[in-house]
Amino acid sequence: MNLDDLISCLYQYEKNSSLNPVIKSVEMDSRQVKSGSLFICIDGYTVDGHDFAKRSVENGAVAILAEKPLDVDVPVVLVKDTKRAMAIISNVFYDHPTRKMSLIGVTGTNGKTTTTHLIEKILRDASITTGLIGTMYMKIADETIETKNTTPESISLQQTFRKMVDHGVQSAVMEVSSHALHLGRVRGCDFNIAVFTNLSQDHLDYHKTMEAYRNAKGLLFAQLGNTYLNKERKIAVLNIDDPASSEYEKMTAAEIVTYGIDQECDVRASNIKITSQGTSFDVNAFGKEATVQLKMIGKFSVYNALAAMAACLVDGIPIQSIINSLETVQGVSGRFEPVDGGQPFTVIVDYAHTPDSLDNVLKTVKEFASGDICVVVGCGGDRDKTKRPLMAKIASELADSVVLTSDNPRSEDPHQILKDMEVGLTEHSLNNTIVDRKQAIIHAIKNAKENDVIIIAGKGHETYQTIGNETIYFDDRLIAKEAVKELLNNEF
Repeated sequence: MNLDDLISCLYQYEKNSSLNPVIKSVEMDSRQVKSGSLFICIDGYTVDGHDFAKRSVENGAVAILAEKPLDVDVPVVLVKDTKRAMAIISNVFYDHPTRKMSLIGVTGTNGKTTTTHLIEKILRDASITTGLIGTMYMKIADETIETKNTTPESISLQQTFRKMVDHGVQSAVMEVSSHALHLGRVRGCDFNIAVFTNLSQDHLDYHKTMEAYRNAKGLLFAQLGNTYLNKERKIAVLNIDDPASSEYEKMTAAEIVTYGIDQECDVRASNIKITSQGTSFDVNAFGKEATVQLKMIGKFSVYNALAAMAACLVDGIPIQSIINSLETVQGVSGRFEPVDGGQPFTVIVDYAHTPDSLDNVLKTVKEFASGDICVVVGCGGDRDKTKRPLMAKIASELADSVVLTSDNPRSEDPHQILKDMEVGLTEHSLNNTIVDRKQAIIHAIKNAKENDVIIIAGKGHETYQTIGNETIYFDDRLIAKEAVKELLNNEF
């Protein structure tokens, strides 16, 4: 595609040259530029892409998209907002890939990862070629690719969707974060189904208020479109038990499908029974009744299963096929994941890093724990400080013992983070503060008694710890397993 044809999708722009080179790739990272690239200058949080324009030309760029004039020997296309223009251009360059598949987006504070994995599993079991984009990784058919952000930038996203189309993907499901929506990363994505899990406090360091956070997630539903064509039917799948759903109903023109437990809805669970082995419930889905036996544990697992069920029913999968798939799922990495080394007590690693998710996990454990409950928990640095005392308060009220520790302190002093948490501690439980996360986990396991339950919260699937400018390898599951082994071998 030549430059003039590519930029014709923009309504406003200025081009400083009559040259019309062929564009072979579109890039926002000068290190990725090659011969024939259009380089897009993005003024980011830490670096300004305009400073790398000359380097991109040296690397082979044949044109530049920018917000200000540049002294380079290739055509420069000036626009008001390169980030917005990038979403439009990348969508055109990759030939509108999301129009060629069914696209399901999942947003919410908690449950996005589990829900997307359940949906992808159900679709794959129904012989549908799938794609997945999420926190842990990206999948294109049978290929798994590591990811850095929950939702990539628009240019990477469109490139990925193009690869999915080329690999025969029929349905893709993706986690859609509030940051991605607010920053415009999903502009150009043609969602067919948008799913809302829940809303609770998180990311207030970025959004500042809960209303702004709620509204950012609401963009997913507002972007479902404003037309009613049978071939392009849009559906919003909402958790009716969460008050934010009533706001999202107002924000979208799409048809609404609801799921929940406490209120009347389209897909509703009842007769929920939770044990240490799994969770069973009855479901009424659009008038059809069935019983579901999950291997996953907890009421939050029921909500995730209902969200996946509703989305897949909308996407045309029969209810029995959905249930068959749900009943085979052992769990998702780092989500209520047991660590079993033969010890006479239970160790569970969970990603719970918000007050609501920690509350859910601990209340689930209380459903089946016959011994004491110990929780090892921290809060990340350079993130929402207001949730720190809330996390500690929930931990001390619902657990018998609490070990406060580090969780990716980043540029902050880990001692200060723990002091912020300690404000919320109550006298309901025994409390310890151990800055070193490895030692905190060892302490909890070393002091566990028969039938106790230890929850190691906050990092889940993550395999790193960020301290200052250094990122080191760290996996809660491996640390716990090694500590159990040492305990059983009497090596402490």
